[in-house]
Amino acid sequence: MDFLGFSLRNNLFVAPMAGVTDRPFRQLCKQLGAGLAVSEMVTSNSLLYGSAKTRRRANHDGEVEPISVQIAGSDPAMMAEAAKYNVDEGAQIIDINMGCPAKKVCNVMAGSALMQNEALVAKILEAVVGAVPNTPVTLKFRTGWSREHKNAPAIARIAQESGVRAIAIHGRTRADQYTGEAEYDTIALVKSLVTIPVIANGDITTPQKAKFVLDHTGADGVMIGRAAQGRPWLFREIEHYLKTGELLPSPAAAEIHTILRRHLTDLYAFYGEETGVKIARKHIGWYTKGLVGASHFRHAMNQLPTVEEQLAATDEFFLADGGPLAANDRQTYREAA
Repeated sequence: MDFLGFSLRNNLFVAPMAGVTDRPFRQLCKQLGAGLAVSEMVTSNSLLYGSAKTRRRANHDGEVEPISVQIAGSDPAMMAEAAKYNVDEGAQIIDINMGCPAKKVCNVMAGSALMQNEALVAKILEAVVGAVPNTPVTLKFRTGWSREHKNAPAIARIAQESGVRAIAIHGRTRADQYTGEAEYDTIALVKSLVTIPVIANGDITTPQKAKFVLDHTGADGVMIGRAAQGRPWLFREIEHYLKTGELLPSPAAAEIHTILRRHLTDLYAFYGEETGVKIARKHIGWYTKGLVGASHFRHAMNQLPTVEEQLAATDEFFLADGGPLAANDRQTYREAA
């Protein structure tokens, strides 16, 4: 797929997720079939540029291109500076967050709260596009800020007129948070109104659902977030289904173990051992969801403070007699997940 001048493996995108889409996760998703992965959001507050968290989020060493970095904020000048800072740090695409519904983001009028102020949206987009004229700018937003105010079509037009090169739309409003089901009619309407690429997002959990959303909306690609947590192989499953119409078998427990081990190694190297162990806990929980004995294992594993203990517990869980690796029940895993 040609996307903003970059040749992508396919039209499958990893959604930016705070605390999840760090460099190790992005790299793994790309290895397992994603065409592009967007970073977790980076603050536009220049006072935080030197913080350890922001420095890590701006670290793209060895990452498969193109490198897309999401920025968040509500002040046009600060957002412009954040765009320039991240381009200087290696970003090849700047994505703007107007989709996050989290209170700590929306309470400072950033994220999806911005959709209530279309004039400010235009100022931010124009400032960012103008600040990085040689770098494509994309925008992620929702269908509206409430079910009574679905203004995604207006935001999409503003984005296109401001020079934004592509948009991603989550099929829920800000008020919906992540409750209920995503709807795709609004995304289809937006696709009919603009000429820039439109990426559909929300509740895409299976290969069949990905195909349905692409067909229903006419979108140029799909963006997957929560469904890939602990299931990064979902991208290769969707890729294969879209190409062949056939479903790949769910991964055996042995492969899940191998992928998880690789992911953990990257997390420890990226964050350091102390923070890496803490970050790894949620990922281990996601990977083992639906496997035999996983609940007891997760509870015990969350108490372990060191890399060595965490790895030993993970290996024991997968390799123990009668454990998921011995059972090797692919169908059970697929249904449970």
